[in-house]
Amino acid sequence: MSQIQAPVDVAAPPANALKTASGLSYLILKANPDGKQIDANDWVKLHYTGWTTDGKMFDSSHTNDEPAIFPIDQLIPGMSEALQLGHIGESLRVWIPEELAYKGIQGAPQGMLVFEFEILDLVTPDKPAFEPTANAIHLHDGLAYEITSRGHGTEEIKPNQVASIDFTGWHVATKMLFHSSVQMGEPLIGQVKAMFPGFSEVLVHAHEGDKLTVWVPQSLGIDPIGKNLPGMLVFKVEIHEVQPEPKAIEAPVDVAAPPADAEMTASGLASKVLVKGSGMRHPTATSRVRVHYTGWTTDGAMFDSSVVRGEPIDFGLNQVIAGWTEGVQLMVEGEKRRLWIPEKLAYRGMPGAPAGMLVFDVELIAIV
Repeated sequence: MSQIQAPVDVAAPPANALKTASGLSYLILKANPDGKQIDANDWVKLHYTGWTTDGKMFDSSHTNDEPAIFPIDQLIPGMSEALQLGHIGESLRVWIPEELAYKGIQGAPQGMLVFEFEILDLVTPDKPAFEPTANAIHLHDGLAYEITSRGHGTEEIKPNQVASIDFTGWHVATKMLFHSSVQMGEPLIGQVKAMFPGFSEVLVHAHEGDKLTVWVPQSLGIDPIGKNLPGMLVFKVEIHEVQPEPKAIEAPVDVAAPPADAEMTASGLASKVLVKGSGMRHPTATSRVRVHYTGWTTDGAMFDSSVVRGEPIDFGLNQVIAGWTEGVQLMVEGEKRRLWIPEKLAYRGMPGAPAGMLVFDVELIAIV
């Protein structure tokens, strides 16, 4: 990660910094009082850089030239408070004391943190209808959907086709948003038949360009982020693009089981380095990475591949199956590794997801 020079006052707030009752200090670097003020329930699009007080940068959206999107209520307390002091179009420098930051959590930046925020826009998603509407089409076991806007596609999507979709997912009982491709910064791309339960069954009734609301009961086994969210989930979905069924990449000869020379971790994850990397850093469990990958079941059937799609994918390692979170942390930039992920670290038998042990060839292009 290329370093962005810290401000001269990174070590401590200057005398002209404003201070809140919580202990947060801030300067308004660029004012825009006519811009909308941010609310605790908003999502913001912004550029940011963070430093420790010794001037070391630990994170920045500028390193890959893409602004970040955050729900205000899911940030550390100091970031949440600071952004609610600002307006769209403003820039802030903020000194966040440790008790409002990561509170000494191991692996996180320590002590007081300094951030600069450039607040670009609000991207707060609209809440869905939390119960199926009168126009909803009911399939089975509580699964229902409504096409809220018809797209330009003329044919229904087929299970083997690859769809690119954006979605926001809400927990009906709490009315809380729990997962979103918008926040991840990348659409969900994959073969329809390999998508989440509910998605895979509903998308075959939709068309390219459609917008949908999908109500999915937990009884179908959906668990997209590994959290216990009992009851009904509801998703707002937009289908951007549909591509033909991909041509499969031939499975490796050792797809059925890890070979004798594979490395094994305590969790049961097996891996083997195929191409050594040139990087020196390993990603952490919360790093955002850019990868190319192909996945097979142990019978040699390919179920997903960014290589076939011709475009690498970016994602946070805390947003994927446990075997990916663990396995990619073993790698350095430029490395290609084969992972044998046991079912307990993959989809754990979720209906509609690839079953059993999964095998991935992963190339870590960059830690972004």
